[in-house]
Amino acid sequence: MAVPVQIVEDVVIKFAGDSGDGMQLTGSQFTNNSALIGNDLSTFPDFPAEIRAPQGTVPGVSGFQLHFSSNKVYTPGDNCDVLVAMNAAALKVNLKTLKKGGIIIVDTDGFDSKNLRLANYPDGVNPLDDNSLLGYDVHKMDITKLTREALKEIQMGTKEKDRAKNMFVLGFLYWLYNRDLTSTFSFLHDKFGKRPEILDSNVKALQAGYNFGDTVEAFSARYKVEKARLPKGIYRSITGNIALAYGLIAASEKSSLPLFLGSYPITPASDILHELSRHKNFGVRTFQAEDEIAAIASAIGASYGGALGVTTTSGPGMALKTEAMGLAMMLEIPLVVIDIQRGGPSTGLPTKTEQSDLLQAYYGRNGESPIPVISTSTPSDCFEVAYEAVRIAIEHMTPVILLSDGYIANGAEPWRFPKSADLAPIHVTFKKALAEDEAKFMPYKRDEKLVRPWAVPGTPGLEHRIGGIEKEDITGNISYDPENHQHMVKTREAKVDMIANYIPLQTIDSGPESGDVLVLGWGSTYGSIKSAVLDLQAEGLSVAHAHVRYLRPFPRNLGELISKYKHVLIPELNNGQIIKIIRDKYLVDAIAYNKIKGVPITRTELVNAIREVLA
Repeated sequence: MAVPVQIVEDVVIKFAGDSGDGMQLTGSQFTNNSALIGNDLSTFPDFPAEIRAPQGTVPGVSGFQLHFSSNKVYTPGDNCDVLVAMNAAALKVNLKTLKKGGIIIVDTDGFDSKNLRLANYPDGVNPLDDNSLLGYDVHKMDITKLTREALKEIQMGTKEKDRAKNMFVLGFLYWLYNRDLTSTFSFLHDKFGKRPEILDSNVKALQAGYNFGDTVEAFSARYKVEKARLPKGIYRSITGNIALAYGLIAASEKSSLPLFLGSYPITPASDILHELSRHKNFGVRTFQAEDEIAAIASAIGASYGGALGVTTTSGPGMALKTEAMGLAMMLEIPLVVIDIQRGGPSTGLPTKTEQSDLLQAYYGRNGESPIPVISTSTPSDCFEVAYEAVRIAIEHMTPVILLSDGYIANGAEPWRFPKSADLAPIHVTFKKALAEDEAKFMPYKRDEKLVRPWAVPGTPGLEHRIGGIEKEDITGNISYDPENHQHMVKTREAKVDMIANYIPLQTIDSGPESGDVLVLGWGSTYGSIKSAVLDLQAEGLSVAHAHVRYLRPFPRNLGELISKYKHVLIPELNNGQIIKIIRDKYLVDAIAYNKIKGVPITRTELVNAIREVLA
C-alpha cells in the first residue's frame, strides 16, 4: 500500500558522521535538489579541522545542517526535525540539537562496541538499547549491510563499497521527502563519468536507498515541502565564497579591468582561489603564492600595473599581510583584501566561524593607516558586497577590506541571477597624459574626493616615485617634514571618511523607525537577528533591526538612527568589537550579546536576549 504524502512547511535535517562518511557531499546534494525544486533554504556545514580526523571519535564528527521551506528562510534552524547519525559519536554530538519527537535515522553498524568506546560511552551502554532515546522517532537501519548487499555484483573491495553509504542515505531521504533523483544522477555522471565502477556503485546505492523506502514499513507517512514564494527570476544555490568569486568577476567585466588574484591557501578562504582559477575565459589570472606576504605583494603589483588586484585570506593571514596593506594605503592604489574570518587567536579554530577580525581590520597596521571596511551578511549578499568593494577601491583609489566568515563562506542559499544592466557602473579613470597646464606629473594632486590619479607605469610623461616612505603633498617626493607628515595623515583619513558621501544611508531592515529596542548587527548575525526580531514584532513588541554593511566609514545617518531607540542591543560572534567602535563614535550605552563558541547565534538565544532588554 502506498505511503501517504503529508505537506509540511519547514524541515531541518542534520547529516552527521565521520569526516570520511561523505556528509558534506550528502548535504550539498540534498541542498541542490531543494534549490531545483524551488524551496528557500539555508545551510550550515560543520566539519573538523583535520583533513582526516580520528575515526569514530567525538572530535572527528562532520555535520551538515539544512533548513528548507516553502516560506522565507533566514537561518539553518535552531533545532533539527531529522538527525541522520552514521555512528555513535555523531549521535552523541548532535542529539541535543534534535527536537523532541524528532526523527533519528541511525546506521546500526556505527554502534558496535568499538564505535561506542571511541565515542566515550561507558562500557555496556548503547543509546540504541537503553531507553535514552524515548520520545524520539528512532529508525535503526544497518546502512552498511544494506549498501554492501545492493553492490554485491560490483567487483570492488568492501572499503570502496562502504564509501557509497552516504548515497544510500541520500536515496532514502529523497524517498522520505518525495524527491526526484535526477539531479544527483547528473552530478554523479559528471563527477565519476571517467571511473565507471565508482559511478555504478554510487548510482546503485542511491537507487537502493530510494527503493528501501518503498519496501520498509517503518514510516506511516512521507513528506513534501512545496515551492517557496520567492520573487520571480532564475535561481541557483550558492555558497558565500562562490558568490564572492562571481562578484569579483562581474566587477572585473563591468570595469573592463583584468582580475588578478594573489592568494595563499587558507581555511576557510581557499574556495575563492579554486573558483576563480576556473574562469580564465574571463581573463582572470590566479597566482598561488608561496606565502601570505608574497600573495598580497603580487596583488599590489597587479594594481600598480593597472589591473584589479585582489588577495584572499583568513585571520592569521591578515596578520601577515598588515605591512603590505599599509604600503597599499600609502601608495593609494586600488586593492581588495578579503578576510574570511574564523575562530582565533593564532591557528585557533580553523573550521569554525567567528567575527573576531573587525578590530584587526580597523586598527591592525602600524601608524595611522585608515582603510575602508565592508562586510557581507549572507551567502547571496556576497556577490553584491564583492562588487561594491571593487567599486569603492577603484573610484576612491584605496585598498578595501571585505569581511566574511566561515558560516557565510560555506553556507548556501538561493541566489537570483542579477542582470548586467542592473549592476551599477564602476568608473575607471586612468591618467593618460599631462594636461595642457601641467609641466610635470603630480601623482598626489587630488580631485574633489581627495582621490589621486591612477597612472599606469610606462605611460610617457607620467613617471613618478612610489614606495612606503612618506610622500610630499602633490609632488610625491620623499619628505620627512613634520608639517607635511601630519597633513598627509589627515588627508588620507579625510579621503576615507569622505567615502561616506558616496554610499547609501543606513536603513531599518524591519520594525519601527523609533521605539524600545534596536538590534544592530553586522555580518553573519543577519539571519538570526532577522528571524528573532520578526518573531517579537509579531507579538506587537517595539523592536527594530538594522544591519550595517559599511563598517568604515559608517553611513552618515547611523548615529541619528541609533538615537531614536531607548536601547541598542549588538549581537556579535566575538567578545565585543563593533560595540566598542559604536560606543566610541556615538557615545551610546549599547548592550552587548556575545557568543564565542565557533557556531552561529540561534534565533531562540536572541529572542531571549531581546526580552531581557525589554524587561
